Amino acid sequence: MARFTGKKPKETPALNMGSMSDIIFMLLFFFMTITTMRESSLYVTIKVPKATETVKLEKKSLVSYINVGTPMQGEWQKKYGTDSRIQLNDQISEVSDIPLYVENEFQARIEADRPFVTFSIKADKDTKMGLISDIKQELRNTGAFKIFYNAAKSERNYN
Repeated sequence: MARFTGKKPKETPALNMGSMSDIIFMLLFFFMTITTMRESSLYVTIKVPKATETVKLEKKSLVSYINVGTPMQGEWQKKYGTDSRIQLNDQISEVSDIPLYVENEFQARIEADRPFVTFSIKADKDTKMGLISDIKQELRNTGAFKIFYNAAKSERNYN
């Protein structure tokens, strides 16, 4: 007769980690494709005015933003005060800086897209219209004729 030895304790099989790297790379690729990078940090506070009729833009890649509002609380208000200021890209600017900004925005696009570049004025609802008019006039003087205002959609009141 054969002699049976004691049973060895059963071990759980090792976890196959071969497909784990595939899953991680798929997730990484997914998040890289859906994430959009912020073009610039906002240094002015903007409460967008409401509008009853709005139009959505088709190509947002051809839009350059001009932010207008009061500087953020803290160091920005200490440096620039509480009056409305213009923000072009990542810096607080003056109306006289707009021609250089427009030229840089046109140069950053390929030549076929330059006629379609649109300038968006994203202004706080409490900003004085004189500053907005100065910005518009400077944009016209530099040949930037496609201008629109950012607004939040509101309900239409038929009373």
